Amino acid sequence: MTEHSQMQKIRELAQQIRLVIFDVDGVLTDGGLIMGDDGQEYKVFNAKDGHGMKMLQASGVEIGIISARNSRVVALRMENLGIKHVYQGQRDKLKAFADLMKKLQLQQEQIAYVGDDLLDLCIMRKVGLAIAVQDASQAVIDQSHWQTTAPGGRGAAREICEFIMQSQGNLDHILAKY
Repeated sequence: MTEHSQMQKIRELAQQIRLVIFDVDGVLTDGGLIMGDDGQEYKVFNAKDGHGMKMLQASGVEIGIISARNSRVVALRMENLGIKHVYQGQRDKLKAFADLMKKLQLQQEQIAYVGDDLLDLCIMRKVGLAIAVQDASQAVIDQSHWQTTAPGGRGAAREICEFIMQSQGNLDHILAKY
């Protein structure tokens, strides 16, 4: 399959997406965990990624978060972005995936999942569009339909959001608001 026809197939998959689920560490962050002496956890989020997520929601696509870790800062960031579907502390990510799919009444082919490491594979194998960030583990890259050019926490989420909006014909409409 040529690169052009492969990208066309990925665009066709993206046209069906009604929900994008993001992992957090390594996807919305660079994977680094900063811990203070008091046990407080800090994470660095990319503002452009966050704005891309807001634009994607404005285009009518839902966003969900499923993370194995539990972090107050993640809850605060997602609240700031208006993301309602946040599942933290999910060692078994499939339970959260099934709950979210049922709650939103979606089929697997209407869901995209963005991951970077082994805990993400269980969902990536089930969704319509599996996406690996540029610096994902090889096993995740091997299971993905598409890999971003930007690494996790450094523009990957924005790239994904714009790609989905462009594939669905909504990007120009959203950008015209600026």
